[in-house]
Amino acid sequence: MKNNFKNKNFYIGLAFLALLTTLAKYISSLQIVQNLGFSFLIVAILIGMIFTNIFKVKVSAKFENSFSFATKTLLRTAIVFYGFRLTFTEIYDVGFQAIIVAVIVVFSTFVLGYFIGIKILKLDKEITILTSAGSAICGAAAVLATEAVLKNKAYKSSIAVSTVVLFGTVAMFLYPYLYSIDFINFLPKSMAMYIGGTLHEVAHVVGAANSISNDIIAKDAVVVKMIRVMLIAPFLIILMFFLAKTSTSKEKTKITIPWFAIFFILVALFNSFNFIDSSIINKINYIDTFCLAMAMMALGINTDFKSFFKVGLKPVILASILFIWLSVGGYFIVNFVITL
Repeated sequence: MKNNFKNKNFYIGLAFLALLTTLAKYISSLQIVQNLGFSFLIVAILIGMIFTNIFKVKVSAKFENSFSFATKTLLRTAIVFYGFRLTFTEIYDVGFQAIIVAVIVVFSTFVLGYFIGIKILKLDKEITILTSAGSAICGAAAVLATEAVLKNKAYKSSIAVSTVVLFGTVAMFLYPYLYSIDFINFLPKSMAMYIGGTLHEVAHVVGAANSISNDIIAKDAVVVKMIRVMLIAPFLIILMFFLAKTSTSKEKTKITIPWFAIFFILVALFNSFNFIDSSIINKINYIDTFCLAMAMMALGINTDFKSFFKVGLKPVILASILFIWLSVGGYFIVNFVITL
């Protein structure tokens, strides 16, 4: 890594990634893209995949270290600073019921996804874990965080992110419609728990919640979603122990606690004391999102569409089952929790 900082090609590669990421930022700001619920991160990985697979542009091997840095070190650091989006005060305000909903949804969705993917669909283990984590926690960001633990090939993460885009966007439009026709008959606070507790991406939650003209839903849904985001840390630690215990390879039995997950929680705790002015926090979050998008861009560029076709429809089938579970099962989970 030290040699990277002395290599001018390393900086040229990062500058190239930053340039493409800036383009992604502009495209994601277009109204038509926002209406589709495609966040900055999603647009970044899509542009990366298009750049490599549609335009057939091959990146020189001289820049491999830049892309490796973006998908590893930069990614993990950005996940740590993702904690500045959270405060424990906000979590306290939405109530203990929201925490219960988030915990049940995250771990039931992942366990269900893992069982169906491995035992029934006979799907690749890493794709199963990534798809289940993306559906259970927070979409693309969860896939990236899980990839940092699995150290899997780029195309597997891209497949998982693609399912998040597909079903998260469907849910973003479906939930407000079902609420408007009283098919979902929740009170505002419960609807906020349902949206925040079951939609895939933060952007999807924002889009769905703001489509319903209710301030409580718009505010609380995002907080509930961020509780799910916070569960990345314990999830990754549990996953690390699980992988070590079930691994048949002697090389993979060593348990390494994902440091970035621990620091993520510590940053959120620090942020709860309001030591830093909100305007500075906003700037930190802006830079952090850009860094995450750079990692997504590098991931997309490293993705080969041919690998998608080899896998087949099984990841989509798994994601569709999890989407049904989140929509239907999530409804009953919220109903159960609010009656406690």
